[in-house]
Amino acid sequence: MDQIIRINNLTKKYRRYRKKEGLAGSIASLWKREYEEKTAVDHMDLSVAEGELIGLIGPNGAGKTTLVKMLTGIIAPTEGSIEVLGYYPNDLKNEFKKQYAVVMGQKSQLFFELTVNDTLRLFKEIYEIPEEKFQADKNYFAELFGVRELLDVQVRTLSLGERMKMELMVSLIHDPRILFLDEPTIGLDAVAARQIRRFLKEVNEQKGTTIVLTSHYMEDIKALCKRTVVVNHGVKIYDGLTDELFDRYQKNKKLIATFADPVGELTLAVPGAVLLENGPYKKVYEVPKQSARELLAGLMEYEPKDIVVEEEEIGAVVERVYQEGSDGFAQIS
Repeated sequence: MDQIIRINNLTKKYRRYRKKEGLAGSIASLWKREYEEKTAVDHMDLSVAEGELIGLIGPNGAGKTTLVKMLTGIIAPTEGSIEVLGYYPNDLKNEFKKQYAVVMGQKSQLFFELTVNDTLRLFKEIYEIPEEKFQADKNYFAELFGVRELLDVQVRTLSLGERMKMELMVSLIHDPRILFLDEPTIGLDAVAARQIRRFLKEVNEQKGTTIVLTSHYMEDIKALCKRTVVVNHGVKIYDGLTDELFDRYQKNKKLIATFADPVGELTLAVPGAVLLENGPYKKVYEVPKQSARELLAGLMEYEPKDIVVEEEEIGAVVERVYQEGSDGFAQIS
């Protein structure tokens, strides 16, 4: 497959101003300013093939959003080479900008006082989409997202989950070749997040849209991405199969049991299980993956009202990858 994203030795550095506390520090800074240099992305190599759905994970401050901003031309790199769809992104050529879309979970591109239909029509004019194609794509996404009855209401009246569907619809209406998603399910409930994941998978498979997804949520990455890139302190520390990443580095699970009636101490001799919370109505355990089934069976004997099994947080997985180094990584070229 054609590589539509190519970066080599990509680096982004920032200078940050530092000032001593108080009035004296403010006055001193008028004559002499102190700066520190921060490297957000550090000599990174990466290539993405057309049609891929790739996950980009790492802790806060790892450099994920900075990388997305460089790939879309929002900021320029300090050094290294970058090519997206055959263009240098920071040239911001219209021909380039018409071929990608960006959705950021914490920033909206919708116009809150307009209806969804009017917002879509505004983007139609911006991207110069022919009327027939616009109507066909609008109907396709309205059906896919199940939002036909919401097209004539103001954006500001939509729920968070409904608004995220509209964000995706607006981003995809011009049929971009690449969709950059930065935390698209942040703040969504489990049902809405599951719907968004299903829509993204369908768009990738049916439209062939290349998707670069950053997320802190395990389910986003595991449900959608065959390939995952792990970034920490601006450095790419893993690039390979998602299943291999989590099989190798996700060591524990969390089991949360709630009870209708108060319960005392539970006698559960499960190897490696750690009791994190011990309330009368709620017990929370962390347990090695291989012992999770045994712990689950033991908890069931106490007739809990509900049991939730959670995957280990991405931060813990990244930390293990970082500590172990890059030996044995399944690199994808």
